[in-house]
Amino acid sequence: MTKQFPKNFMWGGAIAANQAEGAYNLDGRGLTATDVTTGGSVKMPRYTTYIDKDGKPGKVASMGHNGVIPEGAKYAVLDTEYYPNHQAVDFYHRYKEDIKLFAEMGYSIFRLSISWARIFPNGDDIRPNQAGLDFYRSVFEECRKYNIEPLVSIWHFDTPLSLEERFGGWTNRKLVDFYVKYAETIFREYKGLVKYWLTFNEINNTIMFLDMMSDISGKEATDKEYQDAYQHLHHQFVASAKTVQIGHAIDPNYVIGNMICGITFYPGTCDPKDILANQHKWEQGIYYCGDVQAKGKYGTYAKRLWKEHNVELVMEDGDLEILEKGKVDMYTFSYYMSNNVTTHEVEDKVSGNFSAGAKNPYLTYSDWGWAHDPVGLQYYLEKIYDRYEIPLMVVENGLGAFDTVEEDGSIHDDYRIDYHRAHIKAMADAIDNGVNLIAYTTWGCIDIVSAGTGEMRKRYGFIYVDMDDAGNGTLNRTPKDSFYWYKEVLATNGLNVLEESDR
Repeated sequence: MTKQFPKNFMWGGAIAANQAEGAYNLDGRGLTATDVTTGGSVKMPRYTTYIDKDGKPGKVASMGHNGVIPEGAKYAVLDTEYYPNHQAVDFYHRYKEDIKLFAEMGYSIFRLSISWARIFPNGDDIRPNQAGLDFYRSVFEECRKYNIEPLVSIWHFDTPLSLEERFGGWTNRKLVDFYVKYAETIFREYKGLVKYWLTFNEINNTIMFLDMMSDISGKEATDKEYQDAYQHLHHQFVASAKTVQIGHAIDPNYVIGNMICGITFYPGTCDPKDILANQHKWEQGIYYCGDVQAKGKYGTYAKRLWKEHNVELVMEDGDLEILEKGKVDMYTFSYYMSNNVTTHEVEDKVSGNFSAGAKNPYLTYSDWGWAHDPVGLQYYLEKIYDRYEIPLMVVENGLGAFDTVEEDGSIHDDYRIDYHRAHIKAMADAIDNGVNLIAYTTWGCIDIVSAGTGEMRKRYGFIYVDMDDAGNGTLNRTPKDSFYWYKEVLATNGLNVLEESDR
């Protein structure tokens, strides 16, 4: 019998405010880290820009979304640099056009994020910015017009820059209350318009980036950096748990989830040391954040992780009870690739955008060094569902690739179709094996600025946006071949893909 997706399975796509909206300084919005982050490439990092204490401009390489600027310096937008997120793809002004295209594809769910700095420009303002509230209300109403369910990330790498400057970011406990006030504001504002919420996007990247920095540079992160990272995470865990409780009190129908950067890790060899190293990688990179948010407690291995870097986690009385009471309703994650873990020296290594380690000889790799591994998605789904037994969503999955516009304006992206076809089949296999998977939102439904490199040529969307890496172009939208293919997937609830595998 042909495998089937559940009748109420939700299909759609995903974007993030800082990569899509643009309008970075309009209608009262405050700055975030991406607004002081330059463009880059697979071979050149993005940079965070600043003015030092002597008034001189400077920039520092950024791993993730903001680099560590010199003491006494202030984040700054410099006239000499190009910041791709300032305009992005102008979703702020074109959201009605874009949502109409999503509806044409047949979306039942659309994942997007709210920019905290659009609601509270400084992060701790007494009153919210009405223009920001009105913008997102209009976006959600437009979604509802087409019977599209919004899936809203409350935080997607966009802490207001003012909080970073004045309080040092999430290492400061004060951010918990600022975030909770922001979350409560939007919970109340959009009650009846939004049902599905995610507290923190790819929360585990805080730790993953430290390991990645070590793998790429060969220089181990310091104990102080790990202390700050684990403290940062504890404050976000507490904020998430408080937010879950407040959300349920405001509307019992709210479904609130976490969001993990999902990477499947394999042992590089059958050497027992590799097997153990791989287990420890899962614990640190994946389970540490998932366990706290889905189980409501730190895993038994957490003390070992803290001890490895002399971390002394500062908790307040009642924090562990808050974590227990604030468990999420669903587990959501991104999935792009898998990585190999080995204790042995290897010659064939991965080198690219947010990727490092030993190459897997059984897999192919993208132009940005990401392994193409749909079986890894099935493995991750089955492993995670067995651990938590709560509904799962795949909320990011896609192929960043170069697209060519033909003379007639068409874009033939069979490689993107092949990528999604394989991952959809993997999801169906996991569902057939008992996994309660309820939604799939591809990254991104439309071309947007790459978070890792700041490029436009690294394209994920089913809809082409006419803009290059320097910000030149009309911003006109053009459906690619994958647009029409995905439309058929949604119209048949994935049956067209699954029937292919039975032939």
